[in-house]
Amino acid sequence: MKTFVIAEIGSNWQGSILIAKKIILECKKADADAVKFQMWRANDLYTKDHLSWNEIKNSELTFEKARKIKEFADEIKIEFLCSVFYPEGVKFLNKLKVKRFKVASRTCLFKDPFSKETLGEKAISKKPIIISMGMGGDKEKIRKIFKNNVKTFCYCISEYPLKFEKIKWKDALKFDGFSDHTMGITAPIVFSILKRKQNVKNIIIEKHVKLKNSKGPDTSTSITTEELKEMINHIRIIEKSKFE
Repeated sequence: MKTFVIAEIGSNWQGSILIAKKIILECKKADADAVKFQMWRANDLYTKDHLSWNEIKNSELTFEKARKIKEFADEIKIEFLCSVFYPEGVKFLNKLKVKRFKVASRTCLFKDPFSKETLGEKAISKKPIIISMGMGGDKEKIRKIFKNNVKTFCYCISEYPLKFEKIKWKDALKFDGFSDHTMGITAPIVFSILKRKQNVKNIIIEKHVKLKNSKGPDTSTSITTEELKEMINHIRIIEKSKFE
């Protein structure tokens, strides 16, 4: 059994290449398999009266910043991937030779500008797709769009933070991925144990990660890289365990 652990950095890099590199390095030390960023254009998704507008605008992942961050991730041998919210971003990341794409919950609703076009570009890539549907959406429609891609659907509840007791484990275990928004590291560990008992060979866990001094809208629902390391240590032990 292999658990692919994604450290979701979100806006916690604060638009700074230096901070991004620090978080990526700590995620590598924690034994994460990948780091994930979000490539958006603030004007597409938010209005300027949003409470976190300045942070959102500042943490836009431009093509030039994405190239530099990808180069650093490649250098230290940790995978770089993104949730992308516009089709030109998908095309650019394909040129950078990313291995897979993430589809955010909100994209599955087809309410954002360019959602359909963005999903189409990801489908054309024929690369593996990780899909969170925490806000709902038509799963069969998404499945048809990605008929030629390897797909992993993630159990997700789009509440920030999510209370542990709101997790419906019978529903969660129908998925091979878990995009977790609870505080702490308990939920991903429980998911790992339960999926191990199902004898599932490959699962995906995504968790929001920050440095201790990170700032921004994602920090309140992120664990530190030290907590990430502890979580992954437990998960690696579970991978080697037998539940017979």
